[in-house]
Parts: sequence; structure tokens; C-alpha cells
Amino acid sequence: MRKIQIKAVVILSLFSAVISSQAGTYDFKDPKGVNNATFTLDAPLEAIRGSASGVSGTVSFDPEKPESTTGKIVVSSSSIRVGNPMMQQHLEGAKWLEVSKYPEITFEVGEMKNTKKDGINITADVVGTFSLKGVTKSITLPVKFTYLKDKLGQRVPNTQGDLLVIRANFSIKRSDFGIQPGQMEEKVAEQIDLALSIAGACPK
Repeated sequence: MRKIQIKAVVILSLFSAVISSQAGTYDFKDPKGVNNATFTLDAPLEAIRGSASGVSGTVSFDPEKPESTTGKIVVSSSSIRVGNPMMQQHLEGAKWLEVSKYPEITFEVGEMKNTKKDGINITADVVGTFSLKGVTKSITLPVKFTYLKDKLGQRVPNTQGDLLVIRANFSIKRSDFGIQPGQMEEKVAEQIDLALSIAGACPK
């Protein structure tokens, strides 16, 4: 009887080790430069679109316990680009993002709510703190996580490990972050629509 109990403990320990081995820390600084965040301001007279390639940060994620996810995603303000040179100059200036003073835009995970798993995909309402131009606010983002076990080598040749893809679409108000509140609303929309599609690597 005692031998059976010992075997059971060993089997459970091995099983737990296999599960916990799936947990990891994912680095979102992409050497390929594929990770990006995009934004749109769709005003009555003009639609402004741009993107940011300077994405970094780390996320601790366990596909068996997604509700325990923690981490922080960082976007370099200086990596944000729009097509018009004059708009680009305004964007980087003091009335807009004031890039020289506020070099980073960040989102830090606080809590995972309504977590649902469907195969390799996990959806959740992620509550966290969003910081832009020196202002930090609590927001909730609908996020889709895709866990790709042993797929890192398909993105980075000769490298073993896992991938975690994060996708999110959400909106903020520029007035909430002190970006020319109430001004030029016919040309520059109050609402900023953002989309995030990024992959993090967890080498083994």
C-alpha cells in the first residue's frame, strides 16, 4: 500500500512538473521588427493613421493558469510614424506626445477577468494601467492570447522555444491624456483607435 502511495506521489509530481514547465517569460523585443502597434484618428475632415515599431516588454504567462498572467508592454514614442512630414513634426512636439520628455507609452497588466480558453487561444478582459504623456489611467482591454508551443524556431531559425501572440483592439480619448483637449475636432478625432499585434519569445 505504501509503495502505491509513493508511486502516486511521484506520478503527480511529474505531472505537475510537466504542466509548470509550460509557464515562461516572453520577451516582446522583436529582432525582426515585425511587432507593431497601429492607431487611427477618424475625424470628419481627415483620417490620420500611423504605426509604432518600437515594441518591447516582458509577459509572464502559463497556458494552464492564464489568470495569473503579469507583465508590461512598452512602445517607444520616437518609433511612431505617420505619413505626412508636418504631422510627424507636430506629433513629436510638446502639444502632442512630447517625445523628448515622455519616451515611452506603456501598459502594465493588473488583473485578468473573464478568462476563456479555446484550444491554443485564450481570451480575457485585461485590467491594467495605461500610461501616455505622463498620465496614467486604469483601463480594461479585450485581449486574445495565442500560445504556440515549440514554434519559436519557425520565427527565429535555429532557436528552440515557445511563442505567445497577443492581439488587442481598444480606444482611448486624447483629452484624457492632455493631447490638445477640445481642439481641432473636425480634423483630429477625439477618439484614438489602437490595435496591437505582437509576438513574444520564450527560448528553451
